[in-house]
Amino acid sequence: MRRALFDVVALITRVALGVIFVAHGWQKWQSGIGATTQGFRDMGVPMPALTAGYTTVVETLGGILMILGLLVRPVALLFLIGMLGAIVFVHAGNGVLTADNGWELPGALGALSLLFLTLGGGRIGLDGLLGAIFRRRGERRAAEEELAAHAPRTPVGGPSNVTPAAGPTAQSKEPSEPGQPAQPEQPAEPRQPSEQPHPPTSSKLNDEDMRDIDALISDEPPQHRKPPNR
Repeated sequence: MRRALFDVVALITRVALGVIFVAHGWQKWQSGIGATTQGFRDMGVPMPALTAGYTTVVETLGGILMILGLLVRPVALLFLIGMLGAIVFVHAGNGVLTADNGWELPGALGALSLLFLTLGGGRIGLDGLLGAIFRRRGERRAAEEELAAHAPRTPVGGPSNVTPAAGPTAQSKEPSEPGQPAQPEQPAEPRQPSEQPHPPTSSKLNDEDMRDIDALISDEPPQHRKPPNR
């Protein structure tokens, strides 16, 4: 609430101060730089030509900037320098009142200029508008930098953690030594069928069994003998 009240009061005071300076500067423009220089010379102002040009430009253009609220502090400093010079070289020996050509008016204008130089012109003006824009950009940039600082960093060109899926072909063998390229593994050849198992053989036949077999082949009756020992 106080800040808003200050902005409104600063706007009113700033516009009034700017109008006063524009009126005095425009009066000097209408009179001409030559006439203004001659008037300063008659009042005993040092370097009257330079002083006349300075006061004419500063009061006219500075008053417009003060009304717009642009560059309020630099303009207020220029106003303060001009009013101090007017008080010291022209009005100091004439008292306070304006009727006696005293320092009443330049003193009041200088005090207001000092106030704006110290506190600024408030938020209602071009300075306040531009300041709000740059402040928001700065806050956005700071937020982006903070977000980037806390974001996880992915190493560029680092080893990938993704394991390739096993396909129908055989996978590559790992290198046995560092720096040796991996050799692709040859596909396994189909296994040959094993040899046919031999039928189980009986134990060796003795001589008597062989004679029995020969007798059967030759159709001779077998001789009676003892049964073979199995």
